[in-house]
Amino acid sequence: MKVIFSHGKESGPWGTKIKHLAEIAKNYDCQVDSLDYRAYSNPDDRVYQLQNYLKSEEEDFILVGSSMGGYVSLVASQQVEPKAIFLMAPALYLEGYSIQEYATSCENIEIVHGKSDEVIPYEHSLRYAKQAKCNLHLIEGDHRLTSSIEQVEAIFEKFLLKVLELKSVD
Repeated sequence: MKVIFSHGKESGPWGTKIKHLAEIAKNYDCQVDSLDYRAYSNPDDRVYQLQNYLKSEEEDFILVGSSMGGYVSLVASQQVEPKAIFLMAPALYLEGYSIQEYATSCENIEIVHGKSDEVIPYEHSLRYAKQAKCNLHLIEGDHRLTSSIEQVEAIFEKFLLKVLELKSVD
């Protein structure tokens, strides 16, 4: 299984959250990659970059996106078939983004969003979670979720174990 990370607008491919989650994925023998989108400020250019990257992907993969990377992962998933999608404070339903309706065939989607997010209101994730009938974890924290990284890690690990169909070691 491969885990493909998409970073947010103002961060880079190996920011704090991605490093932490990539280590968890590696612990379960997953390959990891994180695309560098910093050359593109337009989210749809980033979607195109991810879709091009995935054209040659032959093994099952999980898309993980943070903020704008959440939008990128979700929109790209409409053209590819990820095994699962994990979104952190995804930039959904934002003014200026060309896609405002999200339809994916992926049935295994989980979202983590901070209740005190000052950039993207958690209600946007709530709206999508209701529409997609997916799990939403509203946790303490702001947009970056750094103060809640241990909780994000725990949620991601449980999600990954479910996707890999392994039993959780609690």
